[in-house]
Formats: sequence, C-alpha cells, structure tokens
Amino acid sequence: MKVLVTGGCGFIGSNFVRFALESRPAWRVVNYDLLTYAGNLENLAGVAEGGRYRFVRGDIVDKAAVKQVMEAERPEAVINFAAESHVDRSIKEPERFVQTNSVGAQVMLSLAREYGVRRFLQVSTDEVYGALGATGKFTEQTPLAPNSPYAASKAAADLLCRAACHTFKQDVVITRCSNNYGPYQFPEKLIPLMISNALEDKPLPVYGDGKQVRDWLHVWDHCDAIAAALERGKAGEVYNIGGNNEWENLDLVKLLLKHLGKPESLIKYVADRPGHDRRYAIDQTKIARELGWQPRYTFEAGLGETIAWYQANRPWWERIKSGEYRKYYAEQYSSVAKQG
Repeated sequence: MKVLVTGGCGFIGSNFVRFALESRPAWRVVNYDLLTYAGNLENLAGVAEGGRYRFVRGDIVDKAAVKQVMEAERPEAVINFAAESHVDRSIKEPERFVQTNSVGAQVMLSLAREYGVRRFLQVSTDEVYGALGATGKFTEQTPLAPNSPYAASKAAADLLCRAACHTFKQDVVITRCSNNYGPYQFPEKLIPLMISNALEDKPLPVYGDGKQVRDWLHVWDHCDAIAAALERGKAGEVYNIGGNNEWENLDLVKLLLKHLGKPESLIKYVADRPGHDRRYAIDQTKIARELGWQPRYTFEAGLGETIAWYQANRPWWERIKSGEYRKYYAEQYSSVAKQG
C-alpha cells in the first residue's frame, strides 16, 4: 500500500513514518511536509529516500502543490498529521491555525476524493471535546466543545471529515488521542520543555497552580493505534486513543526532576494560560473492543526511555532552542525568561 503522510516531519508524524517503515514492510510512504518551525528533517535522520520512502516539501493549503503530489504518487491512503498544534501559539495566531488545520484538511479531503484515495484518516485530538470535571472520561459520543482556537480548528476539520463521509460517501476515519510524549517532540511541549530546561538548570515554568490533569500516551503506542484504525477501522467512525495514565502537570514535573536528580526549586509558577482546560481523560473502550488495540508502554518505561533520549540527543534540542524558538520562549514565559 502507498500511504501519503502529511506533516511527516513533525513529532507524531515523523515517529509514524519510522513506525510504518519498520512495521509495515509492504508499505511505501510519501511524506508531504512544509517544514515549518516544528517540522524538522532531522527527525527522520537515517531514513533513506528510495523505494519505500520519499519526501516532498509542500503546504496542505496549497491545492496546486497537493494536486501535483497526488498526480505523481496516486496514494491509496492519506493520513493527515499536518497541523499547527500548540495551544499557546493558537491564542496568539488563531487565523494561522484555522488556515492550516481547517482549510488544509478540506483541501486534502477534496483532492483525496478527486484522486480516488481509498481511505482518509484524520489525526485529531481529545481537545475537541473541551474540558472535564474531576471525574468522567471523553467517549466518542461526547459532544464537541472546543475551548481554544487550536481545538476549534481541529474540531472544524473533524466536522468537515464527517460531512465528506455523509455527503460524498468518502471513506474517512477520525482518531482522537490524548497527550503524546516521546522522542523528537518540539521543546515547547510540557515534557521536552521540562527535561531540556532541567538539563540546563533553567527555571521550569508551570502554568497556574499546576493542577491541570492530562492523560499521557507514548507516541509509539499512538502510531500503532493509527495503523490499526487505517487498516481495520470502519468508515465514518471515530476512535479515541488514550493511555489510561492521568497526571497532574505539577506532579509530572516533579517526577521528571526526580528522574534527572534536579531540585524542585527549579519550578517557577507563571500566569495561567487564558481559558486553560482543567482536565482531559480518554475512554478507549471502543478501539480496544473493535480493533484490539491496547497501549504497550508502561509510563515508567516510556518516560525513562524519553528522558534518556533527550539526554543522548542534546544537540538536537539545543539547535532548536537557540533559534527562532528562543524569541517565542521569551515572549511566552516573560516572567521567568530572564532567570534562565
């Protein structure tokens, strides 16, 4: 099978490219990525272009460019990872998120239909459901109630996928995952930010009281679930993907410091994010029951491997944090940036 992966140089996308090439020897993967700030060709270092892999630089919003790659490659499946993904950035630039995440998804859907792509898989997020109280979990029947521009742009894409399936009978599957962690994650996200700052003995900025709760899923488990949904999922269905692994942000930060042998005095509380969702949690009963998927990583093993990866690959994240990211970091965490 030939699979067109959009956003394959980002965190989850690059891990999926590696996962697919290692675990699906009959697949050919075409990686279509614009290489924005979070898209990094270094994420696929060692993956050789050739018979089973090709990289094409391009924007999912650029219909002519997408059409060109569709014409050349004629993929049987499309997996749409391409997205602006950081909530903080969406608060600053909501239009950019709508353009990429919503309009881009529609461009991909339309051209996938035009070129007879057998299956379109939209990689979405649990954030489209909004926020939970102290109890309960998101199911596939939970109403969409996005609270950030990022979540709203992803919810719009999900609804466009639903419309394509209903109106045009297009074979579309949607996956919604909880927070991912693992190698190659851009260091604006919680776990790599805290690891890299701790390794540099810099302040660890924690929003508000740090009591926000997230469910954590190893990126390799997420990749396995996406492959299962692509191969065995039912057209028109949504599949929630979670790790059954809830942590308060502050407790997770303290755990990382313990692993790294660093003092909790590095924690610095900063003003909370506007409209910060308090808790997310995923009910993955459906994908377990219908597709036989379960996470394989324990959090202890996955987190240990992740910490070791960032320790061993310090030049990778140092190059990122010394570039454009530094300006963004200073703006976002102005109250602690001078201390760093």
